[in-house]
Amino acid sequence: MSERSVSKSREQKRWYTVLAPEQFDRQELGETLAEEPQQVVGRTITTTLDQLTGDSNANNTKLTFKITDVGSDSAYTEFIKYELTRDYLRSLVRRGASKVEASITVLTTDDYRIRVQPVALTTKKADRSQEKAIRRVMIDKVHAAAEERTFEAFLDAIVDGNLSSAIYGDAKEIYPLRRVEVQKLTLEARPREVAAEEEASVDVDADEVAVDADE
Repeated sequence: MSERSVSKSREQKRWYTVLAPEQFDRQELGETLAEEPQQVVGRTITTTLDQLTGDSNANNTKLTFKITDVGSDSAYTEFIKYELTRDYLRSLVRRGASKVEASITVLTTDDYRIRVQPVALTTKKADRSQEKAIRRVMIDKVHAAAEERTFEAFLDAIVDGNLSSAIYGDAKEIYPLRRVEVQKLTLEARPREVAAEEEASVDVDADEVAVDADE
């Protein structure tokens, strides 16, 4: 392609300002280039939490957003992933101590299905039964948090450190802990997708009942 063709193609494109969801005050996340608005939908953009909050201590946390809608010159997003950086996670691990992890899928009160992955770091090496008990606390606390929170409120509880503190408070009674973090949260399904899955499941169950009746 000639330089003129490249230049012409670029001239036909326009920049769209990518905005965070209302939960993050519609802050500007960056810009993206496209010829048509619909080409922007589905793109993702990742930033660090400190860029959104101004808290320099939050530079170890990454947030990923997905573009879901486009206006005249703005692209609107939804949150899809929260995760700690690999370097930060590695810095937490100490030789001779235990790293207890869990992966828990829950449904919030407004029917968002999310996968939450907390991690607890002990001061010294815990035995298997203690690790199992700490993991049980993680699972129970995550389920309890989801049962009483919307998706947005659940995310706030992670960003603010409230969920980690709740886990720490109970798990430290099992074995001395150095730190508890939520290392990742992933949006797996939105309410409409959850509803569609449930409807499909009901249809399958009804078909199975009909087959059994015929037999």
